[in-house]
Amino acid sequence: MSLNAVLDRIDEDLDSAVARLLDLLRIPSVSTDPAFAGDCDTAADWLVAQLQDLGFDAQKRPTPGHPMVVAHGDQDGPRILFYGHYDVQPVDPIDLWDRDPFDPQLEDTAKGKVIRGRGASDDKGQLMTFVEACRAWKAVNGTLPARITFFFEGEEESGSPSLVPFMQENADELRADIALICDTGLFADRTPAIVTMLRGLLGEQITITGPSKDLHSGMYGGAAMNPIRVLSGILADLHDDTGRVTVPGFYDGVPDLPEAVADQWDGLNFDHGTFLGDVGLSDPAGEQGRTALEMLWSRPTAEVNGIWGGYTGDGFKTVLPSKASAKISFRLVGTQDPHAIRDNFRAFVQERLPTDCSVEFHGHGASPASQMSIDAPAFEQARKALSDEWGVEAAYVGCGGSIPIAGYFKDILDMDAMLIGFGRDDDAIHSPNEKYDLECFHKGIRSWARILEALS
Repeated sequence: MSLNAVLDRIDEDLDSAVARLLDLLRIPSVSTDPAFAGDCDTAADWLVAQLQDLGFDAQKRPTPGHPMVVAHGDQDGPRILFYGHYDVQPVDPIDLWDRDPFDPQLEDTAKGKVIRGRGASDDKGQLMTFVEACRAWKAVNGTLPARITFFFEGEEESGSPSLVPFMQENADELRADIALICDTGLFADRTPAIVTMLRGLLGEQITITGPSKDLHSGMYGGAAMNPIRVLSGILADLHDDTGRVTVPGFYDGVPDLPEAVADQWDGLNFDHGTFLGDVGLSDPAGEQGRTALEMLWSRPTAEVNGIWGGYTGDGFKTVLPSKASAKISFRLVGTQDPHAIRDNFRAFVQERLPTDCSVEFHGHGASPASQMSIDAPAFEQARKALSDEWGVEAAYVGCGGSIPIAGYFKDILDMDAMLIGFGRDDDAIHSPNEKYDLECFHKGIRSWARILEALS
């Protein structure tokens, strides 16, 4: 195997790699809209053909929704599963696009060349970085350095309803030594990163009812209990004066941040002032004594996402409302149990209900956090490979959001996942004028080539 020859091949073939990505981006594989079901099929067929050309046993596999693409190589070596998704978000509002979102082009910008089009960064461009790395390996060496399985889904942007059943039914076929996921990004646009912590998510909607109907506040105010007042008090009780969540048992399963990881995060020189200043804020509002990155990546949260009740239209109406509602979300870390937290939160609310008030609960999802063990040698091998390519020390980072597929790999297939991506914060994923920097596409391909060599 000659890594340098593979890297040279990637450089020489970049124009052709971009052309292939543009072909894939022209397929409007919007998974949420039934009108594009045929296009999702077309995208799956396109990927199958590409992988077959590389010598993989590739198939389009049916599901109750959009098809999966599964492809197996027959090489010796460690077993690697690469996951990506070929579906994309809707393009609305179309009038905010500077060009047809499914007529992708390479564009010059003040920051360099970008690939512009829906799915360029999320996730077709990222997916193709790995495909192109395999293409270069095969061209130079005639074979690949590992036993690779590709696993592409077409419903990630619509909640992945077929994913878990498909993984359960095909667990033996999909299981590998490690999974690779390319659906994340660089830290601060330049530092390559491996995501090792993903927060889970629990959602709750509550509605508190007091009187049987809306009341005139002049006739009943003071004598009748106001559900908005009750709800406001409950929400105010969710946090103490130090920013900690007060729901009993909430911090069960929250781990301490390893010292080595904390040192890496300190080395990132994250500027929370700029981060918050960009949205008109200045001071971190979470738990006292924690850095902003800890708050974002390794600490749990409770947030009120919406609140309503009474009259909210123009003008003024002196109404005492019958009902008041709120939506609350909890971001979870470590081994926090979302179901136990749901039970404890509901008890927390009910204990604060006065006489004459009742509450209804409506749950919205309950997914635990995912945390990868960086003790496995593959993680440090991949981190060194990324550092070598980007000329910047790669870091293990967290992710404040949720990427359920990583947890599914652990729970269903009993395998760890490395989340490595090359997107940038200004890629406008899910928004008009989505783009993927040509540099990120190019160096992403080179990064995967280095990682394949390291893992083999």
